Amino acid sequence: MKLFKKLFKIVLLLFVLIIVGVWLFSLTLHPTYNGTLEFANISDKVTVHYDEVGVPHINAQNQQDAYTALGYVHAQDRLWQMELVRRISAGRLAEVFGKDLVRTDRFFLGLGIEEAAEKTIENLDKTSEAYKMTAAYLNGVNQFINEGATPLEFYLTGIKKEKYTIKDVYNVFGYMAFSFAVAHKTDPLLTEVKEKLGDAYFDELNGANYKNLTLIKNEKNSEIKGAFAKAMNTLLDKLPISPFIGSNSWVLGPEKTKNGKVIFANDPHIGFSQPSVWYQSHIKTPTYEIYGFNLALTPFPLLGHNRSYAYGLTMFENDDVDFYYEQNNPDNKQEYKTIDGYRKYKLIDKTIKVKNSVDTTFQIKVTKHGPIMNNLIDFIRDERPIAMQWIYTKLNNQLLETSYEMSHAKSLSEFKKGASKLHAPGLNIMYGDAKNNIAWFASGKLYKYRDGINTKLILDGASGKDEIKRWLDFEENPQAINPKLNYVYSANNQPDSIAGILYPGYYLVEDRARRIVELLAPKNDWTKEDVTKMIYDVTSPTAPETAKKLIEALTITEFSASDKKAIEILKKWNGYYGKDEVAPVIYNRLLYEFQKNTFKDEMGEAYVQFVNTPFVEKVVPVQAGRIKSIWWDDISTKEKVETRKDIITKSFKNTFSFLQKQLGGNVDDWKWNRVASVEYQHPIGKAGGVLRKLFNVGPFKTNGGDQVINNQIYDIDSTGIYKVKAGPSTRRIVDFSDVENSLAILPTGQSGNVFSEHYKDQAKKYVDGKFEKMKINQSEIEKSKNMLVLLPKK
Repeated sequence: MKLFKKLFKIVLLLFVLIIVGVWLFSLTLHPTYNGTLEFANISDKVTVHYDEVGVPHINAQNQQDAYTALGYVHAQDRLWQMELVRRISAGRLAEVFGKDLVRTDRFFLGLGIEEAAEKTIENLDKTSEAYKMTAAYLNGVNQFINEGATPLEFYLTGIKKEKYTIKDVYNVFGYMAFSFAVAHKTDPLLTEVKEKLGDAYFDELNGANYKNLTLIKNEKNSEIKGAFAKAMNTLLDKLPISPFIGSNSWVLGPEKTKNGKVIFANDPHIGFSQPSVWYQSHIKTPTYEIYGFNLALTPFPLLGHNRSYAYGLTMFENDDVDFYYEQNNPDNKQEYKTIDGYRKYKLIDKTIKVKNSVDTTFQIKVTKHGPIMNNLIDFIRDERPIAMQWIYTKLNNQLLETSYEMSHAKSLSEFKKGASKLHAPGLNIMYGDAKNNIAWFASGKLYKYRDGINTKLILDGASGKDEIKRWLDFEENPQAINPKLNYVYSANNQPDSIAGILYPGYYLVEDRARRIVELLAPKNDWTKEDVTKMIYDVTSPTAPETAKKLIEALTITEFSASDKKAIEILKKWNGYYGKDEVAPVIYNRLLYEFQKNTFKDEMGEAYVQFVNTPFVEKVVPVQAGRIKSIWWDDISTKEKVETRKDIITKSFKNTFSFLQKQLGGNVDDWKWNRVASVEYQHPIGKAGGVLRKLFNVGPFKTNGGDQVINNQIYDIDSTGIYKVKAGPSTRRIVDFSDVENSLAILPTGQSGNVFSEHYKDQAKKYVDGKFEKMKINQSEIEKSKNMLVLLPKK
């Protein structure tokens, strides 16, 4: 017994020592928001006040010192995020996560982002302010690597910290540009539909692109100077960093606001993750000020404001990726056919380092159009070589200059000049200022092919007929400056005609755009408070219309009493996606059944490429209203030809049967908050268990649905559970009648350091539609309890 007691005491002591040791070790991992640090590469004292939500307010005597400090504080809160995002384009994720990421690494290495970055860096003007401020920012990041605490994730994955270079910045730009592109998920699918099913099937799908359009109107006036889909889904699902998806923005001119000044609103839609994609910062020097939202490893904010102007973005969704069928030389497979004869493939050898496994080496074949994708995506079964032409890697990259000039503009004209330098990704760049100018620029390098070409299909690479014929001047791009409507807006919807045509792209359904116009158009006394409600709006104007089209095909007497009650709820629905609403549950399950029963029999395996894409969201409202359609017949039933009524009736009956099993027999209990939720997942938290509890944030019940203004994006699948995977990455409102009290919110928090008090301190406010102040009043900032002082090293 004495021996047992002695052993117990020893074990207990060891346990206590381990707990204390872990606790003491964790203290070394906390970010430093207070105190004094000696700092290299600065010439004068810099103060960093951290406000209540952890936003660093950097006050410096010159911009070089300010950007050096920004690099340091950004890395302190987001070094792990920086590490992951720089590895994507460089094909280095398998080094961290093992062999499961080899295929993803191989794909990104094949895109040519690294090669494009190297070419751009060779030609950079090393004397430009953009370059010098970027170098200062990277000096700050690297100083934190040398002197700051190593994030917990580095210990857990066993990777070592490495210094950052300007090539890493361009790799981040490359990933951002790629994640905006949609062609990878759409063009191969439509080509397969056309080739295997025929023109009739293809024409009905493709025709949906030109139905139910809310067009953004072009109008230029003077400045006011006085006052592949299955493969792609599989690859991208494994990415530890979230893709860009959609966005809302609107800017109200003085005629539309109660106080007679511009109000600016923006909420870019990006895949949810932890930490949040944006990092807020406020820089102030005697000659410069910006309150910005930065991506990891980007020194200049893509969203920002000061007392003079505000800017933000949405995705343009223009088509800047095209696929080409190439033809090999039958006598030499190292050559491909062009209009001028056979040309040799460019061959690039690549090696992927794999954690706990042997390295993988492979070869990329490149044509004049771009890399051959067959060897980069395992699921491409077509024997014909398919090349990808991407404007991002094809043209000169000026993204660093673009972001610098937009964040340093002195006027609308200067801002427009910066926006005009963007070649890819295509962005709707939104602008408003204190002089009562409002503007929208659809930025990106646009081009024209020969008449009649359909860029949604894979093009002919050998004939020379399907090449770009003309590059458009920026003045031909969609844009509006101080329009007669007195507002500008974008919700990733189709712009009005460009160079005489509706410019090809992957524009999203009109739902959000139509709702924005419905709310903005009739009202001329908007306040900041009104806009905070609007940006959290969860009503769809089009979903009830689609539901009614489906209901009209039913014979109601064929349904039970509880089914009739559900139909009546759906019939009366106004499109509101509240937590306690029943109709959204019925509607979303009905969409699943309707899509499956209409398209899966013909599409077969390709069906998984079709569902949960922006394209299917445009197809479904049109298909729901078609009386006659080639898609109605279920080709798996040989004995009959199904009609619209047959497919829709089957879809409703399957819907009610499923929901009764899932949620019970009482229709009133089928509430949205029982099936919809959001959890912000950290790459390590995805492993589950203790790591999920430590690193992930949530889950939370949330208002909103797919394609409402408060866009909650989820997959519609067989589970009937809607796990929100993307949505507003920030909500921002800048009111130039009260610019010091402008508002913003992040989905989780400022810091990616799990030991920071700002890791998830905004999460509850975000899901409830609340905001934090974006402070720019210096006296208010100086009252912050946390201040970090950076002094030049002696």
